[in-house]
Amino acid sequence: MVTGSFYIPKRNPLRPLGDDAHFICSKSQSIGIADGVGGWSNKGVDAGKYARELINKSRLAILSQPVGPINPKRILTQAILNTKAKGASTALIITLDCDRLHAVNVGDSGFVLIRGGETVYQSPVQQHYFNCPFQLGSDSTDNPSSADEMVVVVEPGDVIVAGTDGLFDNVFESEIEALVNVGLEEGNKPDELSTIIANFALFKSLDTSCSRVLLRKPGMRIEEGNMMI
Repeated sequence: MVTGSFYIPKRNPLRPLGDDAHFICSKSQSIGIADGVGGWSNKGVDAGKYARELINKSRLAILSQPVGPINPKRILTQAILNTKAKGASTALIITLDCDRLHAVNVGDSGFVLIRGGETVYQSPVQQHYFNCPFQLGSDSTDNPSSADEMVVVVEPGDVIVAGTDGLFDNVFESEIEALVNVGLEEGNKPDELSTIIANFALFKSLDTSCSRVLLRKPGMRIEEGNMMI
C-alpha cells in the first residue's frame, strides 16, 4: 500500500493544528483519521487535542502489536482507553491484509474505493441526526462497540480515498472519481493527488453556489479537511 496525505486546518491562529489528525504506519499497512468534535471549543477545550492524542495512541497500539494481522477495532478500543485528553472525536482506522481491506469507523469520516475509474465501494456514515455524528470521548455514550466494521476485497491498482467530513460534505463521489482519474493519467503521486483533492474540497466549501453547500444548514461552512490516499 503506497500512501499520501494532505491536511488543511481551520484558519485559527490560536489553534493552528486544527481539529483533525491522522497517521500512516507503512510497516503495518495501516492508516487512521480522527476529527475532533468542534463543539468542545465552546467549552474552552481545544477540539483537536483529543483527536491528536487518539491518533497517537492508535499508532502506538499498532506498533506494539505482535507480528500478524492488525485488528482495527481492537486497536481503536485500546487507543480510547489510553486517551486522557478532554474532548471527543470521530475515528477511522484502515489496515490492509493481503487482498482484504479491514476498516473500523465511528462517525462521519469515511473512504471510497475506486477501481478502473469507478467507485465500487463507499463506507457508510454514522450519525445520530444531522450534523451530530457518532463520537468517542468525554461524556459520549458512543464507544468502539458502536463502530461499523468493514472488510472489502481489493485488487492491484485500486485507489482508496479516505477523509473526514471536510472532504465528503463538500465533494461529490463523481468529482472524487474525476480527480483521481485525471491524477492517475498525469502520473501524480499519492501526496500530490491528496493535495489536489483537499484543495478542491476547500474551494467547494467556500463557494456558496455549489449544490453540496446548499445541503448543509444555512451559515454552516466547513473549511477543514483531512484526507489520505
